[in-house]
Order: sequence, then structure tokens, then C-alpha cells
Amino acid sequence: MEEKTIRVLMAKIGLDGHDRGALIIVQALKEAGMEVIYTGLKNVPETVAEIALQEDVDVIGISILSGAHLVVVPILMDELKKSDAEDIPVVLGGVLHPDDIPKLKEMGIKEVFPAGSPVENAVECIKKLGMAGDKGMIK
Repeated sequence: MEEKTIRVLMAKIGLDGHDRGALIIVQALKEAGMEVIYTGLKNVPETVAEIALQEDVDVIGISILSGAHLVVVPILMDELKKSDAEDIPVVLGGVLHPDDIPKLKEMGIKEVFPAGSPVENAVECIKKLGMAGDKGMIK
């Protein structure tokens, strides 16, 4: 039985022009053997959900530095639900107030990585999420 390659969509949502952290995560995920699709800067949640469906990804990673996470995350999660894709786990990293983390998890975000979190933690989390459930089964 061959091991499945985890497909990850890494996206920047909102009017955020900085992607250094996202690019570091993208590289680390690739080095860990994952396939990564990076959307680039300034995406809207609807586009991210559409790309996730088109690319049949196992995990969605969102990087937000603009402070708009409490506005854009509900839109993304609603779009995934409308498309019957709420089974795709979503993780989020960026500049966040600690009080926002429980709110994001209530919205359905599986894990939150505030700025300064070890890259290895994000890689391990995404690997576990990518291999879990129906999305982790060999097709």
C-alpha cells in the first residue's frame, strides 16, 4: 500500500501584501513531501474555497497578517459548507490576538499558529490532518 501525497492549499486572504511567513511554510511542507498549491497574495475567501475544490486538496492553510481573520474566516467556512467541502480541514497562521483563537476554533478552524510558532508544529499538524479521515485515504 503506497502512502498518499498530501495536497495542501496555502492562501493569503484579504489585503495583506506580506507573504514571507506563508512562503516559509510552503517550503517546509514541500520538504516534508507534501504537494503545495500557493495562491499568492490578496485572495477573497470565495476564490480560496473554489481553488480548494478544483485542486481536491486535503488541507487548507490560511495566512493572515492584516487583522481581518474574524471577518474573512466565516466567509471561507460558509463557502466550503455551501460546496459540501466542510470536511477539508482549515488551519490558520498569522498575527492574531490570543483572545481570537477560541473564536476561530469555534468557526471550524482546526488549528491556529500565531506569529512565532515553530514551523515544525505547523508541518506536523498539517501532516496529521492530511492523513486523517476520508481525505487521508488512498484514492
